[in-house]
Amino acid sequence: MSSVSVASLLFAGGYRSLAVPLAARALRISLNKHLTLHASGWCCRSSHNSTVALSGETVSSTTDAGNLTATSSSNSYPKYDRLLPCPKHKSPPRIEHLVVSEGGPVLEYICKALDLPHLFVADLIHFGAVHFALVCPKPPPTATAEQIRVFKQVTDPLVLRKRASIKGKTIREAQKTFRVTDGDQFVEPGTYLRVHVHPKRFHRCYEIDWRSRIIAVKESYVVLDKPAGTSVGGTTDNIEESCATFATRALGLTTPLMTTHQIDNCTEGCVVLARNKEYCSIFHGKIREKKVKKLYLALAASPLPTGIINHYMRPINMAPRLISEDFIKGWLLCQLEVMECRKVPWPTSVVQDEYCVEDCGWPSQDYAYECKINLLTGRTHQIRAQFAACKAPLIGDSMYMPAAIAEMINPGLNPFGKYKKDFTSENEKEADVTNWIAQHGKEPSATIGLQACQISWDDDEHLYKAGLPWWRC
Repeated sequence: MSSVSVASLLFAGGYRSLAVPLAARALRISLNKHLTLHASGWCCRSSHNSTVALSGETVSSTTDAGNLTATSSSNSYPKYDRLLPCPKHKSPPRIEHLVVSEGGPVLEYICKALDLPHLFVADLIHFGAVHFALVCPKPPPTATAEQIRVFKQVTDPLVLRKRASIKGKTIREAQKTFRVTDGDQFVEPGTYLRVHVHPKRFHRCYEIDWRSRIIAVKESYVVLDKPAGTSVGGTTDNIEESCATFATRALGLTTPLMTTHQIDNCTEGCVVLARNKEYCSIFHGKIREKKVKKLYLALAASPLPTGIINHYMRPINMAPRLISEDFIKGWLLCQLEVMECRKVPWPTSVVQDEYCVEDCGWPSQDYAYECKINLLTGRTHQIRAQFAACKAPLIGDSMYMPAAIAEMINPGLNPFGKYKKDFTSENEKEADVTNWIAQHGKEPSATIGLQACQISWDDDEHLYKAGLPWWRC
């Protein structure tokens, strides 16, 4: 059976041509998102030798010299060693998609197919950066005729019928991906693999005194004062560098802590981690029944009046989250209460550097505004999006502050804002929405002015508070 590879998904401002044999040449598709060029390719590899590596792309990037070193190999990728120590700089993005051509242990197959060292691939599996499915997912609409041909070849009903592993399963069920946890896991021909060769890294995990961040340890749960710049429970490609993992180790627990809810990577503050599956389910139930109350402190660039603020959020699971001041059918209600708003000194450059707070272009000023917030609905990015819509973006929020600045300079730019214009056609509205999305920046890499300062449930029977927010330390 042929070996198939979907080449690296490169998220960058530009891309270089892919040098592959003519029979395996891939059409490079540039996607215009946030008006930044992204390259996304689905590339077929049709070699009978599974050890032949696809010649790849590189993106200009600063890497940690102790972890990655340059190489003159024909594939132009850096030389790989180990995932630790953790680099402080991002590596060139690289994701590989494979269809297995010969059966064997998954670790050995990836080493051969991608020409990667044994220990490096073992690290990837340990980090949760390798996923598999029994059947290759359907290629995107942008796939070439050759790519579609190969997909049809490996998913032909006559071929699939011979595979005992998928008997009794629908194609959709067989295409569901799972994380590989054991390098000795056997993969049969036709199995799909997705390898995140460069997983998202969280170097701050190694800089934190995690024991000092523990607020409470109970029989069924742990409350953590999460540091900004870390993930609560990990990402699709990295479950190792997470709050749950490092808090488990700091407490010397034998059973891994489990996430019960999320806050953004760039946000700090109270997070509840369950010590068993039963309490994880119980806490999820309390959230559904609105028995969990969360208070936040937000460091905003402008003051806001106290009281309840309402918006409606577009029900599309992608950032930036678009919100409207007016009701739109199908959009989700966003509601928060500003309980207090007080003037505080704008963080000094020394403090901002210490916590890696990004300069997002807001005019220099002496004071910021600390708002205490009762979050009444828990939408993703809700506080950040609502404050930005009120011309009071959070300090360091590189995604929403640029859009707030753009709207202030050019009122009416936001098609869902106070000064929105009347559209003559759906095409005109869609163009304005696309332009509005383009005014937003990238997700913050470290810290913004937001802290989950208090969490409580069961009518405050259980109540916990975080320490001082970073701007007061």
